[in-house]
Amino acid sequence: MAADGASRAAADGLHERLTIGQVLDLLKADFPDVSIPQIRFYEDKGLVKPERTPAGYRKFSHGDVERLRYVLRMKRDHYLPLKVIGEHLEAIDRGLEPPPIEPVVPTVPKVALAADGLPSAASFLRRDNLRLSRRELLKVAEVGEDLLAELERYGLVTASRSGHYDTDALVVAQTARELGDYGIEPRHLRAMKTAADREVGLVEQVVAPHRRASDTAARARAEETASEVAALAVRLHATLVKVGLRRT
Repeated sequence: MAADGASRAAADGLHERLTIGQVLDLLKADFPDVSIPQIRFYEDKGLVKPERTPAGYRKFSHGDVERLRYVLRMKRDHYLPLKVIGEHLEAIDRGLEPPPIEPVVPTVPKVALAADGLPSAASFLRRDNLRLSRRELLKVAEVGEDLLAELERYGLVTASRSGHYDTDALVVAQTARELGDYGIEPRHLRAMKTAADREVGLVEQVVAPHRRASDTAARARAEETASEVAALAVRLHATLVKVGLRRT
């Protein structure tokens, strides 16, 4: 009888329904940056479908929690876009295995690139915790102090308030070094910085209404929209450069 009682208790636990606050508490240990607006955003995207009470309150199953863990893990560790993650979940729902994911190794992260070599929307969403000291940046990027100082002078590389450098600073420094092999110096890159700032301004115009909205879900969508528009802008920019070179 005791065993039967334990089995029934376990079964009841599987059918337990959780509030969004309880779900947040369960996820916080592994994903400290997760928020309620983010969970609502994933629901809006159809990645998780909690039940609704007659009063309209969300009630999540433990299966919903595991789906959210999968979404958060794929974004954090593999930088997958939500569309791809949704395809994975749809395959899992149909009893299929999702495609294999490259193992995560403790190394300097690479920029997420689309198949054609252009940055994808996921690359603009990437948020890693890489922090390099100045000495580490010089060593990993294989640049000299003079080059880094010039990049900083022209606003191409900026250290954080703590004096550390992130992944983007590393990519800029490496790319500047490679361009230097062709005689292109940091002062020549100011035009690229100006063009990038203009593209940022265009993206900001698109997402500004979302960021001003009082709806937290709308503000959460702003980041996704910004990444998608930025990827399209970079694709167009790169294609126009390619077309221009063909004319020379």
